[in-house]
Amino acid sequence: MSPDQPRRLPPHLDPRRGPAPREPRRPTGSTRVTAAGTARGATVARSVAAVLSGLLLLGSGWGWHLVRVAEASVQRTDAIPSSGNEDVAGDAGEALNLLLVGMDARTGLTPEQKAQFSTGDADGVLNTDSMMLAHLPADGSAASFVSLPRDTYVDIPGSGQGRLNSAYAVGFAEAEGSDAERRAAGAQRLVQTVSGFTGLQIDHFAEIDLLGFINLSTIVGGVEVNLCQATSDPLSGADFPAGVQTIGGEDALKFVRQRHGLPAGDLDRVVRQQVYIAGMLRNMLSSDTLFDLGKQRDIVEQVGSSMTLDEGLDVFDLAAQLQGVQPGDLTFQTIPGLTPTRIDGAEVLEPPAAEEVRSFFATLDAEPADEPTAPEDEGSSVDPGSVTVQVLNGSGVSGAASTAATALTDAGFGAEAGNADATETTTVAHRTGEEAAGALVAAQVPGAAVTVDDDLPEGTVALVIGSDFTAIGQAVSAPAANEDAPPARTADDATCIN
Repeated sequence: MSPDQPRRLPPHLDPRRGPAPREPRRPTGSTRVTAAGTARGATVARSVAAVLSGLLLLGSGWGWHLVRVAEASVQRTDAIPSSGNEDVAGDAGEALNLLLVGMDARTGLTPEQKAQFSTGDADGVLNTDSMMLAHLPADGSAASFVSLPRDTYVDIPGSGQGRLNSAYAVGFAEAEGSDAERRAAGAQRLVQTVSGFTGLQIDHFAEIDLLGFINLSTIVGGVEVNLCQATSDPLSGADFPAGVQTIGGEDALKFVRQRHGLPAGDLDRVVRQQVYIAGMLRNMLSSDTLFDLGKQRDIVEQVGSSMTLDEGLDVFDLAAQLQGVQPGDLTFQTIPGLTPTRIDGAEVLEPPAAEEVRSFFATLDAEPADEPTAPEDEGSSVDPGSVTVQVLNGSGVSGAASTAATALTDAGFGAEAGNADATETTTVAHRTGEEAAGALVAAQVPGAAVTVDDDLPEGTVALVIGSDFTAIGQAVSAPAANEDAPPARTADDATCIN
């Protein structure tokens, strides 16, 4: 199609044809908030709220005009690499994966605004301190958003291991050419890193800036939140009383950036980000916005001027895919199993085994009811007598492994006792393809973490006893991972948060 030729509106978005009929859809799950969040700087909230809210509005009555407004103002970058971006499951094209990025930069902010918003003075920094993967199933019925914490310790192609938020800077530093070309190289290195880590092909890339989030929050009139207690943090500028209140504009940025002074630190900050995103989406889909054409245009203009998209992302097509999606169709979560640790003197989040991470992302399309079915069916076909359990004592309690091995022998397993390095977490490890055997042993220790270890002999499962171990047949004394993970929340949940 010629660049000067007007784009033809798809029939289902043409307002002259009336609203498109909607197929009945099954009830969807609630908005979930789990595990660790980003650590500092620009937040995931500005990426998700700005991108998703604008795109949802593009699917409304006069989206055929708004999409032209957005396309006219948005910036483009060559962010999708030609290699190192593959789907290990082999189903690329059946769903869409969009990488949302918030740069830790202050571009466009005056010195007065930097002081007003308590952002600090970090011009020129290239760390991507806010990242989220948006997964849209092929039928467009829902969307899953998974936070990618900045400190996650991952393999960066061509650079070895490091924090996820440094991948962009590595690509930028190694590239030659103009600033735009080097930024494209940074985005490509980040896409390759996320693809290798998640096992998914990243189809599109979207970046949002700090000022855009502030302005968008002002346009929608702020979000109502409920704080359990008053909070104050001079580093982020946050200073909020307890109770129900509406937060917008510069206060919105302070609200979603605060982590100091909160009981669970980054975990509480993730809850704030998710709650604020849900509130912005509710505002976007409210009658006050849907019937205010001027506000719709303001939102789309702000999103367009604040965003950088990859060259292949068609805003029109994405809006069409999201048409009809409601806040109840959206889920928010964080990669499970991340463990705070120190590597080479740096505080990082160590992910579980690569197979577990990729298995998690591969199930984003799965129906909730389907997830437990396969392991249960497989487990029922495995006989305990065919499984050898290496019981390794890392609890610090003398004789714990021998006692557990005896109990497993009584349950029909083959078991042998040994020792392991001290650990707090009880873990069940199995070989790839022997998930059923691992599940059978894990059922003997409810709450134990489950990992993959292909160095184990065939037919052998390792049970490493940690200090949280109670006894065979009893749950561990505390959750093996994400101990402080907040409970699930729906988009309409009005209960108080920290």
